Amino acid sequence: QVQLQESGPGLVKPSQTLSLTCTVSGGSITTSYYAWSWIRQPPGKGLEWMGVILYDGDTYYSPSLKSRTSISRDTSKNQFSLQLSSVIPEDTAVYYCAADARPQTFSRADEYDYWGQGTQVTVSS
Repeated sequence: QVQLQESGPGLVKPSQTLSLTCTVSGGSITTSYYAWSWIRQPPGKGLEWMGVILYDGDTYYSPSLKSRTSISRDTSKNQFSLQLSSVIPEDTAVYYCAADARPQTFSRADEYDYWGQGTQVTVSS
């Protein structure tokens, strides 16, 4: 059973970079054909897919966030990470990492099989 756990600061100042890490257990992030995504949920809104890193290291991003988002991985630690630059208060959300064992579109939250518990990130001075 794949398990995911998000970690990172809960408070980020405007214009700074938000950095989160997802630690994976119960499976390898290099296992074919898994997709590993970051998904967020702002208060009172629905889930928003941000981007994905595939088992082979390829990355894809939401067009609306592409200019500010970077996803990377550390295979030695079985972790993948999110960086969101130039944050604004509207980036306040619960951030989730999630895994899809048989990816189709990447961007649909209902495709994902495994989820972390989520971590609250607030952007405020």
